[in-house]
Amino acid sequence: MEEVNKNLNQLLADLNVFFRKLQNYHWNIEGKDFFVFHKILEEFYDCIFEEIDEVAEHILINGAQPLGTLKDYLQITKIQEAENKKVSSDIIFNNLISDYENLLDTIIKIKKSADNVNDYATSGLMDEYILKYNKKLWMLKQGK
Repeated sequence: MEEVNKNLNQLLADLNVFFRKLQNYHWNIEGKDFFVFHKILEEFYDCIFEEIDEVAEHILINGAQPLGTLKDYLQITKIQEAENKKVSSDIIFNNLISDYENLLDTIIKIKKSADNVNDYATSGLMDEYILKYNKKLWMLKQGK
């Protein structure tokens, strides 16, 4: 169970950094796709915000302590922060695909480790995330 919770904290860190990255892109997107992408990015970060709370509470349910500081998140995240500058939708598309693929890899890792210790609650939660992230990736790849 220790490995499951460690991996869940990894996901929690990645989600928190990704949330800030999505907000940064939301504020700094420019170009012809601004109006469409501005709204989509808000929808994405609203969804990630809910997942942050869900993952943190799940860690608590598992009897472990969720990470809670930006310092902690930045020390272990696999997601690269966005820069404080204007950015085009092409760059955002490529980065979102890469980030969602990284998140999905972590989610699959969590599912496998949860299955190994018969942690069906965590495994089931990761099944939901796998479905959501695969759909988001499919949609993003259609926009390229």
